[in-house]
Amino acid sequence: MNMTELSTLMRENGVVGAGGAGFPSYAKLNAKADTIILNCAECEPLLKLHRQVLEKYAYEIISTLEAIAEAVEAERVIIAVKGSYKSAVEAVKSQLSSFKKTEIGLLPEIYPAGDEVITIYETTGRVVPPGSIPIEVGVIVYNVETIYNVYRAMSEQAPVTYKYITIAGEVANPVTLKAPLGMTYNELIELAGGATVKDPVLVGGGPMTGRIVNGYDTVTKTSNAVLVMPSDAFIVKKKTSKIRIDMKRAMSACCQCQMCTDLCPRHLLGHPIEPHAFMRSASSGVTKDVTPYIDTMFCSQCGLCEMFSCFQGLSPRTLIGECKAGLRKNGVPIPKGVQAAPVNPNRESRLVSKERLTVRLGLAKYDVPAPLNDELVKPAQVKIALTQHIGAPAAVTVAKGDRVSAGQVIGTVDSSKLGVNTHASIDGTVVDVNDRFVTIKA
Repeated sequence: MNMTELSTLMRENGVVGAGGAGFPSYAKLNAKADTIILNCAECEPLLKLHRQVLEKYAYEIISTLEAIAEAVEAERVIIAVKGSYKSAVEAVKSQLSSFKKTEIGLLPEIYPAGDEVITIYETTGRVVPPGSIPIEVGVIVYNVETIYNVYRAMSEQAPVTYKYITIAGEVANPVTLKAPLGMTYNELIELAGGATVKDPVLVGGGPMTGRIVNGYDTVTKTSNAVLVMPSDAFIVKKKTSKIRIDMKRAMSACCQCQMCTDLCPRHLLGHPIEPHAFMRSASSGVTKDVTPYIDTMFCSQCGLCEMFSCFQGLSPRTLIGECKAGLRKNGVPIPKGVQAAPVNPNRESRLVSKERLTVRLGLAKYDVPAPLNDELVKPAQVKIALTQHIGAPAAVTVAKGDRVSAGQVIGTVDSSKLGVNTHASIDGTVVDVNDRFVTIKA
């Protein structure tokens, strides 16, 4: 399969990054790549699904990676995984003799090993330039479930209709489920035995980069986890704090210890992001030098500065995110041509272990198995979003009253725009349609 055919296959079958912002996978294909990396870092506490999927479908995933490498004429495939994911590592090792280009790249037990800039450095020694993307250093990075979705599209002509998602925290039976797109989080929590605390707060995604969600929010192609938390949990308090209060606390308490910068993963690789300098300028209202504000564009928003590094409990990541959003809103572009400084010689001693982070977040008691249940859940109804990825939303192609089958196209994106098709996740009848959602009753 050549690159054009593979690109069309990904686009038509709705394959996007199965996590993060959901970048359309076909748009990453590039003949400049010499290395394909499978990101199985899964560095956020409590998430399990990627190592589980890799363990179960190691052959399928590796064969797909090699097919992608052939299509773009890349020379090397690296399975980036932590040594502690022993079952996944053994599953991969058992298949390597069948493949020419693939090797294992063991990642350190740190956060955020899954930041693709960190993943690339740890496995290849290459530093992605500030503000650039992996292809600038000849690398394409995909996560595990994304590649499994490509495998299904290649071998079964199957579009993306479901998502693996870990349900953890204050639930009776933590589990990783195979959930049709459009299911509500409340339904998934019930399948995990229900919440074990009164008035729980739900975090969609990991404890570091996830956000507070509603039980009636629905599964999308980028949903990785639902964490059921008590209302007084540390991560809940941080995610529900108010910007104006965060700023006032920074104005009164930031002592410029620089710990947020000293432990910043991107800064340690030479990127020009210095959270302490931004906090100093923003909290004092200094605008004579705009460099600390512009440099926020290089922040990965990993959250380490405010969830681990700051002994004052301040919120650099939140305030930096607000600044970045303001810059983008006003049309300020990411600076181009910025060169990284040399990698910090003290980097290794400043890496934050996932174990320490889990304890600091107060999540150690929730770090328990969440076994993979690979039986597709069968909901009575789904509400499928027409925007599940970066790029143009899908334009609906069905009407109320239509009968649809799982896998049928219900939304398309013009081929001139960045985007992918959207498909029905269950058999049923369309009961509601608007420009944001298609609701299907089984």
